[in-house]
Amino acid sequence: MADRKPSVVVLDYGSGNLRSAVRAVERAGADVTLTGDLDTAMEADGLLVPGVGAFDACMRGLREIRGERIIARRLSGGRPVLGICVGMQILFSRGIEHGVETDGCGEWPGVVERLQAPIVPHMGWNTVQVPEGTRLFAGLEDERFYFVHSYGVREWSLVTNDRTPEAYQPLVTWAEHGPEGQADRFVAAVENGPLTATQFHPEKSGDAGAQLLRNWVTSL
Repeated sequence: MADRKPSVVVLDYGSGNLRSAVRAVERAGADVTLTGDLDTAMEADGLLVPGVGAFDACMRGLREIRGERIIARRLSGGRPVLGICVGMQILFSRGIEHGVETDGCGEWPGVVERLQAPIVPHMGWNTVQVPEGTRLFAGLEDERFYFVHSYGVREWSLVTNDRTPEAYQPLVTWAEHGPEGQADRFVAAVENGPLTATQFHPEKSGDAGAQLLRNWVTSL
């Protein structure tokens, strides 16, 4: 049916701002289910992976519901996944917090580490450096988004070549935190085929965040 809403599962693995994420994606035009059930998560048009807190704790919760398998299986079938905040960080190879090194999902190479800025955490509104060709940030190139984090990915290390399909060529959005001359650069968002992620919280980012979620939902 033409008026059918896309179905989205917000993955419930014990972490994240779950209710506000559900409400935000509903307002973006999706039919939303909050669950950790594998079959339901596999069948949805889109999967949103939230995350708040420590990398290690989030990975433990994710593994308890086999969430890393859900993500991998969806992506192997080209089915969309959106990670938010620590839900983005756990998509990378590993995280290092307080001397503890934890394996992530490994969907992207890279290390989540403490931001090297004079004041941490990075908390509040910030602009982002949007890449050419973005669909996620369509109409939002000059907007600000809400960040709350002390850790991030400071180097993008995925290597692609001319044989990589255009749809799978990653588009990386960057942001900086700290005063001029002392600012640290980190990955603010990634668009990579069916896998999309933001370090900031769209559900806390006002009208700009609402439009970004609509951009994602309408792509499902």
